[in-house]
Amino acid sequence: MTGTARRGSAGRSGHPGDPGGAAPPRDADTANGGSPELSGRIPRLLRAMVTIGGDVELHTLLDRVTEAAAELVGARYIGIGVLDEEGGIGELVTRGVEQEVMERLINLPDRDRRISAMLENPRPVLMDDMTEDPRYGGLPGPDGVPAIRSLLGAPIRVHGAGFGGLYLGDPRPGVFTRDDLQICQILATETGIAIGNARLYEAVRQRARWMDGSAELSTSLLSGDGDNALAVVAEQARRLADADAGLVLLPDEAGGLVVVAVSSTEPMGLIGAEIPPGGWANELLLSGEPAFVEHTEDDPWRFTHLAGRYGPNMLLPLGSDGKLIGVLSVPRAPGAPRFTFAERAMATQFAQQAALALLLTEARRDREQLAVYADRDRIARDLHDLVIQRLFATGMLLESAGRAAGDPRLAARIGKAVDELDATIQEIRTAIFALQQGPEEAPTGLRTRVLRETGTAARSLGFQPSVSFVGPVDARVDDLIAKNMIAAVRETLSNVARHAGASRVEVTVDVTEPLPDGRAAVRLTVTDDGVGLPPEGTGRRSGLVNLRRRAESLGGGADYGPGPDDRGTSVRWWAPLE
Repeated sequence: MTGTARRGSAGRSGHPGDPGGAAPPRDADTANGGSPELSGRIPRLLRAMVTIGGDVELHTLLDRVTEAAAELVGARYIGIGVLDEEGGIGELVTRGVEQEVMERLINLPDRDRRISAMLENPRPVLMDDMTEDPRYGGLPGPDGVPAIRSLLGAPIRVHGAGFGGLYLGDPRPGVFTRDDLQICQILATETGIAIGNARLYEAVRQRARWMDGSAELSTSLLSGDGDNALAVVAEQARRLADADAGLVLLPDEAGGLVVVAVSSTEPMGLIGAEIPPGGWANELLLSGEPAFVEHTEDDPWRFTHLAGRYGPNMLLPLGSDGKLIGVLSVPRAPGAPRFTFAERAMATQFAQQAALALLLTEARRDREQLAVYADRDRIARDLHDLVIQRLFATGMLLESAGRAAGDPRLAARIGKAVDELDATIQEIRTAIFALQQGPEEAPTGLRTRVLRETGTAARSLGFQPSVSFVGPVDARVDDLIAKNMIAAVRETLSNVARHAGASRVEVTVDVTEPLPDGRAAVRLTVTDDGVGLPPEGTGRRSGLVNLRRRAESLGGGADYGPGPDDRGTSVRWWAPLE
């Protein structure tokens, strides 16, 4: 066979094709077997080739190759290694190597250099003493004695590309022959074909998995409510990438990136974590380019409390048409396998698909919100143009009937009905105002803030308080008074919820009634139909004292008394408008 290394009687080693040769050749055909023995091993070799070719899972395939090599050649030690895409050690399977020897090899400072030198060698190897070759050295055994001396090896190649190598050490009995080398080369060739098929199968399976995951994500986002869309993206990315965590980060005003959604078995300390501005990863991501982290010194978390928590990491921009939504990060644990080129490409496509789905979800949510606003506007117009006008007309009819009534008691009852209609009209106007406010609008005006406060109190009260406004409260009340009034509303409603046992609460804010000295004022009245005034010294009265102090700090005051018809309690709070 061409390119076969020959060994000299002095035990020196050589490589096929090395210039000058290393030693006088030894006749391998006459040493422990020849071609007749090779012919006898062919049936077993064919069976082994069929077995090897039927595996598509890489690690199982390598195990079967070592088993076949042990049976066909009879070496004490067998090792098979596969290079990764970057020329590093992807897979390494051994047979017959004691645990102590493996630990010594793992702890060698030049371990990767020695193994890579063997796996990258493009030629078959047949040598008596591998310790004499500086590229290999001896595999260290106990007390520094080399564990393996004789070496037989063949490169694993497919279509001219190096995949790795198959190596056998120390035959038993005797020495390696050229027949052994031929068997090793045939196994290596078949292994290369099988590895190529296994990698192709894995690439197809992985691509299908990512495509299914992207489709599932899009369906989930577009059919759901979108409230937890970022968390869904993080979870799906973590699962597809076999990562330790999935993180979604959003840009902040300072140019950093802040974690806002997490999928992890250990999420502690992740939400709110920030990649500081100015790093290489930030610059890439904010420009729309992905960033891939392989080494600790490149880790964008290295100056944060997450330093050392993760190993290989993909940071992928979530953007579409030049609009950056955020960043998707899928880190693996320290020491985990690096992401392959195929994984990087598929994850980048997934991030693009996720960004598009997020934008479509946001657009759908905006359309739905606009539809809600349009419906609210229609309801508000109907209430104003139809309901209020009818109630107003009914009130005028009742007032006219009251003036014409001869019975004073009947006139009083009609007057009370008119007052109820006025109160109802005021509540409807308040409802119209609430309908015109977006649920996510900032509560800048006093009206909006009071409505937000009463809406919050409804959860503890068990019902929605009635709210009415008299006069242009937003235009007349400044921020300082509004802040104190909101605190008064909150404290009063909290007291009602804890102590009053009420079934109805009315909140009124009025800027039309002046103080006795003629100054303009804002008045807050909270009336409930509960158990009435509490005894002196109770918590509810203490809360009322706090209200008075708050009002007096503004030049106003507060008091309380029985509600209408001596039922419940009415709390009054006022402050001058300056």
